[in-house]
Amino acid sequence: MTILPLSATDRLKQAERGALLSIGTYIFLSAAKLFVGKLFNSEALFADGWNNFTDVISSILVFVGLRLSQKPSDENHPYGHWKFETIASLATSFIMFFIGIEVVRNAFQAFLNPVTEAPSLISSVVGFFSGIVMIGVYFYNKNLAARIQSLGLKATAKDNLSDAMTSFLTALAVLFASLGLHWLDNIMAFVVGLLIVRTAYEVFSESAFQLTDGFDQTELDKYIPVILRHPEVKDIREIKARRYGSNIYIDLTVCMDEALTVFKSHQVTEFIEKELYNEFAISFIDIHVEPYPYE
Repeated sequence: MTILPLSATDRLKQAERGALLSIGTYIFLSAAKLFVGKLFNSEALFADGWNNFTDVISSILVFVGLRLSQKPSDENHPYGHWKFETIASLATSFIMFFIGIEVVRNAFQAFLNPVTEAPSLISSVVGFFSGIVMIGVYFYNKNLAARIQSLGLKATAKDNLSDAMTSFLTALAVLFASLGLHWLDNIMAFVVGLLIVRTAYEVFSESAFQLTDGFDQTELDKYIPVILRHPEVKDIREIKARRYGSNIYIDLTVCMDEALTVFKSHQVTEFIEKELYNEFAISFIDIHVEPYPYE
């Protein structure tokens, strides 16, 4: 029995589970890190708390974007509202950038004006526990993203893994700082701030690329063998693709024998649409047929 891919709307609804899990987890972890980091004198843990706070905002915006993306098409949006998901990611990048700069600035000031009191080992325990939790969230979102073929949730899972590694490094830095290497705590806070800025740049680049209808050529090349496996298709004259949120739209022009009937050529295009849907979950395909040979 063949299991067909989920519809675009069903994928969005399932992706919401990952977004909600991330929101709840990040709220808990950011609150714990900000409180413990401030109370027990750890700049690194406090900075990591701000890092998780940006993830709270990011996850909320992604969730809102997923909800808005499910609105049906209307007179002013004939292609639907799928791009709200990408717009939410773009907005997140600006928020992350400003918070990252603020974390870097605070860490630099703390480095210039160091405190003599070493951070408590409690801060290290909180950081390590946070890393364990984020590893669990990462595997959940990673498996869900693979099952529903959601690029947005896949990116979220990568962010979860990055946060887990940052938490482990923070815990290690605080541990050494508590043993006398006070400067290491401030250095780690500075590194966390730079990581937030770098992530903001990556999110901005990917979102801007999609909003300007950019598409990875290597991914586009994967569709060509599926199209050419039909002997009636003599040539691919043009193939273009763009993203609307996590959905892919393809504009395809194929050349078929001029002697084929309209019914037969149309039948072939339906086979191509079905195969691209089954193998790549592409729901939106516009195929134009031209006679072969063409002038």
